[in-house]
Amino acid sequence: MKRIQAASIQEQRPTHRFNRLTPIASAAAVLVLSVAAPVQAQQAQAAPAGEPEVVVVSGIRGSLQQSLSVKRNAAANIEVITAEDVGKMPDKNVADSLQRLPGVNISSSAAGSGGFDENDRVSLRGTAPALTQTTINGHALSSGDWFVLDQVGGAVGRTASYSLLPSEIVGQVIVRKTPTADLIEGGVSGTVDVITRHPLDFKAPLAIEGSVQAVYSTLAKKTDPQFSALVNWKNEANTLGVLLQGFSEQRSLRRDGQELLQYTQISPTSPVALAKPDLANVWYPRLIGSALFEQERKRKGGMVDVQFKPSRNFSLEATFFSSKLEASNYNRNYLTDMFGSGAFGGNVVPDSYTVKNGTLTSVNFVNKGTAAAPLRYGIVDEIVREGAYAKTEFLDLAGKWRPTDNLTVSGQFGKTKGTGATPSQGVYEGDVNNSGVSYQLNGLGSPATVKFPSINTANFTGTVLDWVFGYSPATTADEETYGQLDAAYRLDGDSVFKEIKFGLRGTDHKRSNYAVAQGPNWANTEPGTANTNPAWNGTTYPGDFASDLGGDFPRNVWQLDRGILQAWGDLHSNRSTDRVYYPDMFNLTEKTKAAYVATDLEGDNWSGNIGVRVVRTEGRSNGYQILPNQLPGGNLPAFPWGGFVQQTRIDNNHTEVLPSANLRLDVAKDVVARLAISRTMTRPDFGALGGTVSLTDETHTGNGGNAALKPTLSTNLDGTLQWYFAPRALASVGVFFMDLKDYVGYGTSRATFIDSRASQLSGKGVFAEYVITSPINVGAKVKGLELALQLPVGAGFGVDGNLTLADSQQKFGSCPATTTVTSTNPCDMLGASKVTANIGGYFENDTFNARIGYAWRSSYLAAQDRGTPLYQDSVGQLSASFNYSIGKNVVLTLSGQNLNNPILKNYIYNKDQPGRFYSNGAQYYAGLRFKY
Repeated sequence: MKRIQAASIQEQRPTHRFNRLTPIASAAAVLVLSVAAPVQAQQAQAAPAGEPEVVVVSGIRGSLQQSLSVKRNAAANIEVITAEDVGKMPDKNVADSLQRLPGVNISSSAAGSGGFDENDRVSLRGTAPALTQTTINGHALSSGDWFVLDQVGGAVGRTASYSLLPSEIVGQVIVRKTPTADLIEGGVSGTVDVITRHPLDFKAPLAIEGSVQAVYSTLAKKTDPQFSALVNWKNEANTLGVLLQGFSEQRSLRRDGQELLQYTQISPTSPVALAKPDLANVWYPRLIGSALFEQERKRKGGMVDVQFKPSRNFSLEATFFSSKLEASNYNRNYLTDMFGSGAFGGNVVPDSYTVKNGTLTSVNFVNKGTAAAPLRYGIVDEIVREGAYAKTEFLDLAGKWRPTDNLTVSGQFGKTKGTGATPSQGVYEGDVNNSGVSYQLNGLGSPATVKFPSINTANFTGTVLDWVFGYSPATTADEETYGQLDAAYRLDGDSVFKEIKFGLRGTDHKRSNYAVAQGPNWANTEPGTANTNPAWNGTTYPGDFASDLGGDFPRNVWQLDRGILQAWGDLHSNRSTDRVYYPDMFNLTEKTKAAYVATDLEGDNWSGNIGVRVVRTEGRSNGYQILPNQLPGGNLPAFPWGGFVQQTRIDNNHTEVLPSANLRLDVAKDVVARLAISRTMTRPDFGALGGTVSLTDETHTGNGGNAALKPTLSTNLDGTLQWYFAPRALASVGVFFMDLKDYVGYGTSRATFIDSRASQLSGKGVFAEYVITSPINVGAKVKGLELALQLPVGAGFGVDGNLTLADSQQKFGSCPATTTVTSTNPCDMLGASKVTANIGGYFENDTFNARIGYAWRSSYLAAQDRGTPLYQDSVGQLSASFNYSIGKNVVLTLSGQNLNNPILKNYIYNKDQPGRFYSNGAQYYAGLRFKY
């Protein structure tokens, strides 16, 4: 994909208008342009005598014009990125490229892992990533997640992890904002279709391309290698081709942060509130930690594509793709514990405090413990996860046959599989005693001020083992087998009906989730004593830890050697099944059947399509529940501290009718208007359907699933006006509206579960009532405006930009009319930014090109975390690339991501309740791209 020059686009002078194309011709144009994307650039040649002068435009400008040509002639409202667009920016995965399109939002994490320096999820038009479908060559893509909290419980989603999709595989990306009946269902707000490169697209019989790069991460202070290579062969007759592609990309990651976790309300009946009534129902962060995360990411994989086209009427293609992200990681956190025995957990009244906006913004606990009876004010968590990984792969077989001039039949069959795994965790949790503690929240202006007045945070001595636990192993397996058959029949005559399309599709999807939560091996440890601690070799956090964040909180903090911790965890974590439970296990099966019929229409200066798709879904969820030991045991497996584990099964079947209509109107010579109306659907996330419950024992809260959730349905209206006022130029305005039925929001309920921490301490089953936040079906609406401009300004320079305004909220009646700090069901929709903006510029001549871009989005609800919402504050990212041709076949590349070193900030119900502060630094790439 990354090559010296892009596919050439020829302009005739004087510039002629785009002729109106029939729907069939439009489809052919899209096909031809997609084939042209990866073809090698041609040099400009003098036009033969008597023919118009032809100027060949390649590189960035050719790529932009090609994208606009596809967009203009498409039957529906789409956005397009070609291979050259990806190659001329520092795009390390497909999500990086998509963020520059109007209406597209990106985020740098899944639900549970927090924010990192690589974009990982994509969403459209003020909706959550779960409502955007990602396909590859038109079929589904299964993937896994490397982070344990995204592998288990309610965080398990349907969205593909873009960290597994390197930019090198891309020939073209099409974002479909309005559906047609022949597109597979699954994206309420739209579909992102990644189109890979194909052997017969290349011009030369033999093509060799590759890149050698080094990446430097400023925070990790490490340089790592990255390689990619492509070899493509095809015969002279252009009937058989073979493409081989491989990539190996290594990168060191470090994230410095402060994490404020488990916001909790002070009970009005607690001794603290009775002594200080103004503290009743006030929110406070239970934990405030100095969080250091390090990871080595190694993305390896490749693609094999064999294409056979013996005639223009028949073709076959087989594609295999595999990508694995090895993601071993080490996370440490030195935390205050406001629920410790010396603070609210011990019903201790604070010595001083302040309250603002329903939040305990500052507090001071002066140590009241003694050497004989110390009080706990802090906790240390250190977790190493060696061998964590995520993987995706697919095998796809596709064919097309045209038995007559009017009939075309095509088929696609295949299987895709994704896996996420954490083979083991080495975990140490220790208590910090007898020191007192104070904090001062500073909103989002800077991290919270945290003080341990009488303890040396750099010294491990005195830390007392509290808890040994882990998931071993935690795995997610996602697998789908699919098959579809399509036919198109062209109609002769002067009728407005030009072509009839119809087809069938079926899938068999399986999603399983396995995690065994483990308690200590009591035979090998003595909890509460120091002699069970792992050995400490005297090391501390890096000397520049959190230097980008500012604020005043512990920075010089001890840390364990990751190898020592891993070995210690293997020794003391119980890997057997005698003291385990199954809070996050579930498996799902989902079979779908779909049929559609559609027709293309055409009249004077207009064209369009109408169709309907009917979808049947048959789902089954199997989860696990822990029941009190009074219930009949029978053949149920016993839980070690009393009670029994029981598997539950819920069937969830439904049939949906999804009509759609698109109208394209040539308003003037260079003006195209589009109008679309449709009904779309998205099935709930797997974690939401799984029915499992993740509990926080200390606060008796948790997150759970809901296996009876209905799919989200949306009635959509879409209108755009596009002005192609010059070559490679576009000004457009669009409006959109989505009325969502059965949108997946959140509500609360109460249920009885086993308190595993209390059970560990007592040695018998202890049950308690928990407040569970779980997904529910509610109503929602999204409306918005999109503005875009693409403008060449001459002398090789050009600019582009877009702005999306979206108003997204749950309907009145399904959540409180106003959201207050005591709300447990926020009205804001997940993933919805009100404002998204992108601006960029480029320069290009025969030997040099440069491009710079800035992407910004306003705050949005990022996740539900431990029973409370977690909002991402507004953030912008600056990236740039420079490419210089060294001779004919070699290009020197320099690029950078996160050049402005953005600080990722999260908050809970309001900005007086900060949740996270993360710094990931910037990343610089340098290397060579070559081709033969």
